[in-house]
Amino acid sequence: MKKLFLFVALAFVGFAFIPKDITWVAIGDSITYLNEHVDETQNRITKGYMTRVVEKLPYIHYFNQGYSGWNSGDIADSIETLGIQKADMYSIFLGTNDWWAGRGVGTMADYLNNTGRGTVYGAFRIIINKLHSLNKDAKIILITPMQRLDFVSLNGKHDPVHGSYMAKDGQMLEQVADAINAIGTYEHCEVVDLFHAKSLALESLVKYKRLKDPQTGLYRNYPYPDFTNIPFNSATDEYPYPLDAVGMTYDGLHPSDNGYSEIAEMLVKIMKKY
Repeated sequence: MKKLFLFVALAFVGFAFIPKDITWVAIGDSITYLNEHVDETQNRITKGYMTRVVEKLPYIHYFNQGYSGWNSGDIADSIETLGIQKADMYSIFLGTNDWWAGRGVGTMADYLNNTGRGTVYGAFRIIINKLHSLNKDAKIILITPMQRLDFVSLNGKHDPVHGSYMAKDGQMLEQVADAINAIGTYEHCEVVDLFHAKSLALESLVKYKRLKDPQTGLYRNYPYPDFTNIPFNSATDEYPYPLDAVGMTYDGLHPSDNGYSEIAEMLVKIMKKY
């Protein structure tokens, strides 16, 4: 009888600690979108951060709401038509495209006064208000943009896109990250601060950039920050980030497998508490 009681008790305890299923909606830009579109990276990645999270926490079921090239203003504009569902948990991973588009960060007053999508603060208020309306008890995780180096797309020629080591339209990317951190503090949300993560520092994003030496015309591998003053001609020069140059990003902006793994690990530390 005692053995039977012990067996039942242990079974009950084991059952009690089985995690319940959790639904997660991941809102973001191309860094989120690519989780389901690895072919668009010429298979330089094998899986994104959401897949990596649910491999570690299989009771979480995610829905990818990443939109390539979008910023927080775009999400705010379309928030009522994106079909975002009620979920237990939401993550918002935006900001890098806001910075490059030159959208003003604004101030906390824009957030508090719900002044609209014209600033990063205002757009995040619209997004977070919508999520609260879907589920007032949902956990919301904010993710700051990563630092970035000179972005060169694998999928076509374009004008140079410089990294976050210098300002764009008078703003630094860190100002966007700081705004997201401030919103997280105000809302008592968890924040995954990728911008200030040592593992994702500028020096780790690529191993080098392969460029023509202006003196000799021969290709050389330049580490950061040496390459920031070396010209690159997208029309005539070879792609500057061969596979051997891949670091935490594969193109200066988008995470590599190593970069996605870092992001996932930071999210797992938070999500496993839920």
